[in-house]
Formats: sequence, C-alpha cells, structure tokens
Amino acid sequence: MKITKFLTATALGGLISTVPAYAQEAQGEDSVDDNVIIVTATKREQTLQEIPISVSVTTGETLEAAQIRDVLDLQTVTPSLRVSQLQTSSASTFIIRGFGNGDNNFGIEPSVGVFIDGVFRSRSAAALSDLPNVQRIEVLNGPQSTLFGKNASAGVISVITREPQFEFGGAVEASYGNFNSVVLKADVTGPITESIAFSVDGSYNRRDGYSTIINLDEEQNDRNRWSARGQLLIEATPDLRIRAIADYSRIDEVCCQVSTVVAGPVTGALNAVGGQLNTDFFSDEVFLNFVPTNEVDNYGGSVQVDWDTGPISVTSITSYRELKNFFLSDIDYTSASLATETRDQEVETFTQEIRITSDFDGPINFLLGGFYFDESISQDSAIQNGSDIRDVFEILAGGNPADVLAGLPSVFNGVEAGLGLPQESIFNTPLLTSEQFSMDNTSWSIFGTVDFEPIDGLVFTGGFNYTDDSKDFALAQQSFDPLGQVNLVDAFIVGATAGAVTTRDQFQALPAANQAALLAAATDPAVNPLIGLAAFQFQPPFVTIPNAIEDGRTNDDKFTYLLRASYEVSPEVNVYASYATGFKASSINLSRDSRPSNDDFTAGVGGSTFAAPASPLLNAGLATPNLVTGSRFAGPEEAEVYEVGLKAQWPGIGVNLALFDQTIEGFQSFAFTGTGFALRNAGEQSVRGFELDVNVQPTDGLVFTFAMTHLDPLFDDFPGSVLGDLTGARPGGIPSWAIATSATYTHEFGASGNRLITRVDYNHESNTDINNGLPEFNTNVGNTEIFRREVNLVNASMTLALDNGFEVGVYARNLLDDRYIATVFDGVAQSGTVSGYPSAPRTYGAVARFKF
Repeated sequence: MKITKFLTATALGGLISTVPAYAQEAQGEDSVDDNVIIVTATKREQTLQEIPISVSVTTGETLEAAQIRDVLDLQTVTPSLRVSQLQTSSASTFIIRGFGNGDNNFGIEPSVGVFIDGVFRSRSAAALSDLPNVQRIEVLNGPQSTLFGKNASAGVISVITREPQFEFGGAVEASYGNFNSVVLKADVTGPITESIAFSVDGSYNRRDGYSTIINLDEEQNDRNRWSARGQLLIEATPDLRIRAIADYSRIDEVCCQVSTVVAGPVTGALNAVGGQLNTDFFSDEVFLNFVPTNEVDNYGGSVQVDWDTGPISVTSITSYRELKNFFLSDIDYTSASLATETRDQEVETFTQEIRITSDFDGPINFLLGGFYFDESISQDSAIQNGSDIRDVFEILAGGNPADVLAGLPSVFNGVEAGLGLPQESIFNTPLLTSEQFSMDNTSWSIFGTVDFEPIDGLVFTGGFNYTDDSKDFALAQQSFDPLGQVNLVDAFIVGATAGAVTTRDQFQALPAANQAALLAAATDPAVNPLIGLAAFQFQPPFVTIPNAIEDGRTNDDKFTYLLRASYEVSPEVNVYASYATGFKASSINLSRDSRPSNDDFTAGVGGSTFAAPASPLLNAGLATPNLVTGSRFAGPEEAEVYEVGLKAQWPGIGVNLALFDQTIEGFQSFAFTGTGFALRNAGEQSVRGFELDVNVQPTDGLVFTFAMTHLDPLFDDFPGSVLGDLTGARPGGIPSWAIATSATYTHEFGASGNRLITRVDYNHESNTDINNGLPEFNTNVGNTEIFRREVNLVNASMTLALDNGFEVGVYARNLLDDRYIATVFDGVAQSGTVSGYPSAPRTYGAVARFKF
C-alpha cells in the first residue's frame, strides 16, 4: 500500500524527517536532481512530486551554487517567500503568501515558523546565522498549525542539516569578493566507533560595509559573524538512534543603513546646528553622529531520539536555547545628536516534542504527538537625549536660530517659566525614557493525523491540533522629560481658572457650559499657545502593567484541523484537495507604545485627564498625563485555507501547481511609529492566488526551473488600523506577481569526472505599494503619496568541479546592480521626513572548495 503521506513524514516541531535524495559520495557531494528529492517517515519514501502540499525545496547544492549564505537570500529562489531586514542585523520579517509579522518587537512571534533540525526558533535573530552543511531548506506555504507545535499560521521554513556519517569525509571552502568579503567554511564527519559518528562544522563571514558614514569616515552594513556546531549520531541498536546537536553563533555588526526618501521641514533646523542628512537615497552615503552597534549571541542544543519497533516508531526532540541581542542605534539618522536607542534583550527557550507514528500494512496509519514550549524574555531599553535635541526643537518651536545657538533665552525657557518647570530642563535630561519589559510564555499542544487508503492510490487524511498558550508579561517605563509629563489642555485650564481647578473632580463639578467653554479655549491654538508644543511630547508617562485593572496575562486555546484527499491519477500525476485551519496565539506589544485598550481608558480631548470620561483606569487612580489608548497585545490569529493542487513528473519535466484561498481573522498587524510600535488585529485579511513550479531537463546536463506565485490580497475588514479604516483596501507590500527562474548547465569533460557547472537565476517582484501609508507622513499629505518598489535581481555563478574533489568558481549576486526601496517609515522626531532602507548593491567574488 502507498501510505507514505507527507503528514506522517512531518512530526511535531515541524521537521520533515529525511534521508538523502541522492547518494552521498565520499567527497560529500550531492548529485543534482531536484525532481527526485525523497522525504521519508518510518522507513518509507515519497518523492517531492507525491507530497500533497505546496512546498518549495532548495537543496544544499543549490544553496552552494547560488552562494545563498543565510535565509535572507532564500527568497531569490522561493517566490512565495519574502524576507526583509529591518533596524538591526537581528531583526527580519518572514512573509509567506503575503502573511507575516516583523521581528523587531520581541513580544510579537512571527506568523511564519522557523525550524532548524526540528527545533522551533521563536525569533528571527535565532535563525540568521550562516548556513553551513545544509542538506536542504523546505518552505511550506500556508497554515501548518495541525502538526506544528508553535505558531505557523502563515507557513513554515524548515532547515535540515546533514547528520553525521559513518564514512570519513568533509569539505573546506574559502571565498573572496568585493567589499573585501571573506567567507570560510569547513565541515568534517566520520565514525568514532562502529555505532557512533560525529560531525563538526563552522563558518566565518567577514565583509566591509557597503555604506559609508561620511562625517565619521566609518563603514556601515558590514558582515562580521561566525558559527560553530558539533553533532553526535549514536546508533545504539538497529532500532534506536540518538542525534545530539550543540551550536553557537555570534554576530557583531554595524547595521543597518537608513537613507532619506523625503526631507521634511526639520532639515533647516538640523542644518542650523550643523546636522546633515543625505537625500541621495542610493548613494550608500549617510550621516550619523556615532557608529551603531549590534551584537547577537545565539546558542543551544538538542537531542533527538528515534526508536523504531517495526509497526510503531517513536521520536522525541528536546531542546534548550538562549539568545542575547544588544543594539545601540542613532535613531534620527542624521549627523546631529538628537536621539539614541539601546535595547538589551535575552530569550531562554525550552521545548519538548514527542510523536508516535505507525507503519501498518493495512489501509489505516496514524501519527500522534505532543509538544511543550517554555520561554522567558527580558528587555531593558532606553532613548537617550542628544546634545543637539533641545536646540533643534527650540528652532522648530519658533525660536530664532541665532538666539538659540547663542544660548539666549528662547521658547522653551518661556514654557518652563509658564509651567513652573526648572529652567533648561526640557530635553536636557540624559534619558528621554527608560523601559523594563519581561514575558513568560508557556504553551502545550497535542496533535494527530490519520491516513485512510481505501483503494490503491486514494488517501484520505484527517488531522487535528489542540493548543493551549499562556503569557504573563510586565512592562514599566520611566519618562524623564518634564514637558511630556504635562497635559497642555489641563495646564491651560489650571491657568485660566487661576488655580481654582487643579483636579479632574473640580473640573467635572463645573457646569457643563463652563466645561465646554474652557475646553474650546484650551484646544484653540490662537488662545492656548501651548497646544503647539504637543508635537514635542514624544514619550509621556506610562501606565505600568500589571496593575489593578490590567493583569498582564493572556490565555488562548484553539482546536485546529485538517481534511485532505489525494489521488494518484497515474504513476506520473498526483492531485489533492485540502481544507485546513491554523492558529497563532496572542502577541504582546513590548514597546513604548504599549497602551491600554479603549475598554480600560478613554482620554479626553487633547489627551486631557480633566475631560476624560469615567473608565476603569481613571476610576482606579492610575491614569497618567497624556495617556491615550492603543494596544497592550493583539489577540489570536485564526487561519483557514482551501487548496487544490497537482503534482506531475514525466521524463525530463516536472510540474507542481497549487491554487489557494487563504484567510486570517485577527491578523496581527503592527506599524513602526518611530520610537515604538502600534499593534492591532485586522478583522480579516485574505489572499487568493496560485503557485506554479516547473522543472525542465531538455537534455543531459541542462536544467531549467521556473517558479511563479500570483497573489490577490485584500483587507476584508480592518477598521482600526493606525491609518484609519482600510476595509476593502489591498494590503501594501504584497506583489501581485513573484517569479524565480534559473538555468543550470553541467558540462561533463568526457569520462574524467570533471564538470563545469554554470548557473543563472532571476528573481522578480512586480511593482507594488511598499505599505498602505505612513501614520504621520501620509496623514499630513492626505494619503496621496505611497512609495513603491519593484525587484529584478539576476544572480550567476560558474564552478569547475574536478573529480579529485577540488572546486573553483566565480559568482555574482544582483549582477545588474538593481536597487530598490526595501521599506519606509516616518522619520524619528522629524515630522514630514520619510526614511527608508535601500536594498543591497551588487556583490561578486571567487570561491575555492575541496571535498574529501
């Protein structure tokens, strides 16, 4: 019977258990044939073409030939996947079929789960090390929650490395490229005893920065990272295998280049204090007042135990990991000293998974498993005031630049006198704000699948997952700037009543007409000149959580399921149809913009506490000046997908096609606000489309691949976005068309075994809006200017592989030097300014490799 289903091949935690799809030679070389990749479970094999799911597979040889060094480059060969790097080396977003969350906020777990050798990496910073000794990478499209023990409501990236071998072998590699790029890799494997094998691998990646900080004569966007890993494979008995892995990686880089897309009116004030910014977006020249720092330490280990009794097999994977992430950034991205941000983050994660899988000879087989996840996160962060910030804001507030630079009394001195604040106190504290965040997350799930094959080739699959997820979080903040701690509406009322009204109770006791008159005057800039200063109140006081009203806890549970039918029409053609649901638990807004919900507090006009209606936080005496609502957390995501597919393989050609209609209710959308994040649940976001993957081998040695994804996304319901009601709008950042195509030709030099391998690949994303607008810039211009991007990347390589194991080659990534805006955001403390991340320039080099 052909009961070799993919879902019995996958296990809890998301790793697809595999054996090589090709014979591994003594040199450790993998033969080229993407169409005979084998996935196995319980010692039964199935080709990629038979798997009833939309999955893109990139082999280790493709990674090697295309010079794909980490998952950031993986999108060039996988059109359904998009990866973008954000503020630091450790912050990236993984998006599949248009769904995904950024990872610059450690309280927000990605909707795309990343697994390395079966171990869930909960933050992208733990998945960004270089990729030595990889057997293959699988990108599973669409919700995968049924068998994945942790958030996978949009899809999964599964990295499978090569396990130790009982035949001695290995490889060493060195490459050199432009920007003085040096990459060293090595791995060795072999037997220790007849039943124990080992492997050790490592990499070193060093490159000068391709961006220059002009005024400091320093480089930015460099590479400086290394990793090491050791493995043991113990075949204790013919039925019992143990694989232990320990790894460590280190990143210490100057990242990431931010250029100016639009220079706002603040530019004049910056220039007045000697500050500069570059408006030539792709010049790779920037101005900063110090060199940024980003340090990441990522380490841990796992033990996988496989016990095969024949009809029943048991697999257990236990892991423990730690992640330490520190960065220091100049967040105004100018040479003026305005604001600096630091974050010091730590993550500790323990996981335990277990599965039981059958291998019966009858029509029914099953998989049953469980998963446990325990994680703790801590973060200390702060924004430091720069030495120029008061002068710049004085000028923006209407101060005469000459007077301000001469140190003469100006606008803020008058404000300090009028509000009773110490002279020279506004924007002169060392810190603008300081925060302490922590979160503990405990989750467990049980799952299972049943395959029923009533006739040969027809298989019905049913699956389920029940997940319970609990989070406890605490957030505290200290706001040091005195101006931010004064509500300008309430301050006017105190002055206008000559001190007769100094509390909310006193204001509420006034006749309604008096209240209305005072509020009208307090909010009229012509009457209350203080109102114009509201733009300078960046970080007002914060309501600490947990408190008497907010318990700082979330608890979610969900039953998800899968229904699927697959049929082998002929030995060459397989078809399938499926319906699946997915789930992702609540995410926490661990940022300065974490704010209470509308149910807990409602601010008065202008953020007034005096005019605020009764609410739980106010009634409890917890309201602080300038408190407004937002979100502490976003509720769960619930996904569903309808999918039909065809997988066919004939001599010389393979075709995979999937059509899907996918929806996520409560998609966790968040927007960068300059100093924090606004987190919201979209009511419903959907996408329809198709994925086509074609592999053609017209003659020996020549292989063409063509992969295309078409997406038609929609905000079905999103009234509460930071940009207003987006219901009916197309979500930004999702291209309609994405294409990844390649041509590889392997020329054999007679019977010598020597080969010349030439590869060219092309990656395209159609022109699309980068986002739906920016909270500040686009609001001010009426949402009339939306920035767009189009991607056209050509990569090429040529490798001479000799029969003795020696290889030498050349490569180029982004051969035609195509540049585009990766993303944009509102300039920090610079109203009207738009900043953005430019894409990387062309890189090229030569590589030498020896396999033994």
